[in-house]
Amino acid sequence: MKIADSVKKQIEEDPSMTELPSLAEVMREHHVSRGVALRAFGVLRQEGLAEPAPGVRWRVVRLGLRVDRRPLEQRIADIITAEGLEVGEAFPSASALADRFGVSRPTVTKALDKLEAAGVLAGGGQGKVRTVRAVPTREERS
Repeated sequence: MKIADSVKKQIEEDPSMTELPSLAEVMREHHVSRGVALRAFGVLRQEGLAEPAPGVRWRVVRLGLRVDRRPLEQRIADIITAEGLEVGEAFPSASALADRFGVSRPTVTKALDKLEAAGVLAGGGQGKVRTVRAVPTREERS
């Protein structure tokens, strides 16, 4: 509870905080095991202050703020329609997408692989530029 209270205080004092500290940071700062740090995160989740997010750190939940909770591959696919990309055009790189969505490159690569398997993107691989293979329909994006 002391650890959860400490993190809760950080959230309250920093309105721009969007993610919880990493488990490693909490373990190091409070000299506790991974299990204890996870239990503290669980307390924050029960109180509605944080939620786990696949592929990224736990997110801070703030009242009134809208967060896109769809899978990363769906949010990436939205780039095609939002930026008006046509079939055959180059798609942003994994590095650019990682910066844009605030996640790691391996996480983006997994999402891009799913879009390739679905036939939305083509190409990829080391040194190759991914291109748009198909513009997602509304049903594919929802």
